[in-house]
Amino acid sequence: MSMSDPLADMLTRIRNAVKARFGSVEMPLSKLKVNVAKVLKAEGYIQEFYIIEEGPQGTLKIDLKYGSNNEQVISGIRKRSKPGHRQYKPSDRIPKVMSGLGVAILTTSQGVISDREARQKNIGGELLCEVW
Repeated sequence: MSMSDPLADMLTRIRNAVKARFGSVEMPLSKLKVNVAKVLKAEGYIQEFYIIEEGPQGTLKIDLKYGSNNEQVISGIRKRSKPGHRQYKPSDRIPKVMSGLGVAILTTSQGVISDREARQKNIGGELLCEVW
């Protein structure tokens, strides 16, 4: 897989790790991925994340979260904006994921935030991905 889209790589790694019931997943470090991980943690989709400053790039390690009966907390994760087709949404056009049960993650002028926070602050941005 080419690294022209590191976020797609991150989402795929999380998706595959959750399916395989891995406790954690590691990927090359980037600021964007750390910011997405912060939102995933704040929204309760992951347990914790760690930045491992080793090697030329460093590694982002994410501890995945499962329910009390080992059920997946993340049942779906989907990339929305793509390098060739970016999706920008004003605050009043940000989609609700699964009628509000899921979360959309946007990158805005105020950083990477959840759809709920973007609506609260009344700011739009690029729709990165959706998690439910």
